Amino acid sequence: MAANKFVTYLRVSTNKQGESGLGLDAQRAAVQSHIARGDGEQVEEVLEVETGTRSDRPELVRAMRLCRIHGATLLIAKLDRLSRNVAFLSKLLEEKVPFVAADIPNADVTHTQMLGVFAEHEARVIKARTKAALAQSKKKLGGRRVTAERFAEIAAIGRKVSMRKRSLAAQKKADDLIPEIKDMQAGGITSLRQVADALNKRNITTARGKQWSAVQVARVLQREKASA
Repeated sequence: MAANKFVTYLRVSTNKQGESGLGLDAQRAAVQSHIARGDGEQVEEVLEVETGTRSDRPELVRAMRLCRIHGATLLIAKLDRLSRNVAFLSKLLEEKVPFVAADIPNADVTHTQMLGVFAEHEARVIKARTKAALAQSKKKLGGRRVTAERFAEIAAIGRKVSMRKRSLAAQKKADDLIPEIKDMQAGGITSLRQVADALNKRNITTARGKQWSAVQVARVLQREKASA
């Protein structure tokens, strides 16, 4: 299987351009050339017919959701196809969706480096605060060593936090998948087994990286009903 997965995002400015294919062939050629050079694979293609200055672009939102579902990188032909509005680039950074522009491949690295700088700074701040809090706690305890019982309590808290994080990650993936499952059902893929097979054929894994079963699809839909 190819090492890199991509969701390609193509945009044209008017319905006329969308119908005629004006500009789309060039964009497709650019992204396909980039994928071929990196021995990657395209898992989805998303097309948006909208001006670059508008802030409501549902297909771009869908493309980012598909990236999270597939664990893929958002690939565009040219950076200006993504947006002339800095807010969209900021949204990508906030959503932590990796992206690359075929005309400026290093833009992906640049943004990753920026995220790394901020993350490193945040980690240092958290580490300093934690160290100070532990020192203060030790001072209040009079410098006593942590007992085995207290250590067990701390470990149990850590496990609960870890389980909570995994649960939130699973819920986030379920939320991202609901629109895709609804589209499948609207297209005639109605049974839970059929939906599971369709997800597996698209190489979409569960939150734990496993293949889908009818039971797991049912759980996702039950979560959606419970939160409605």
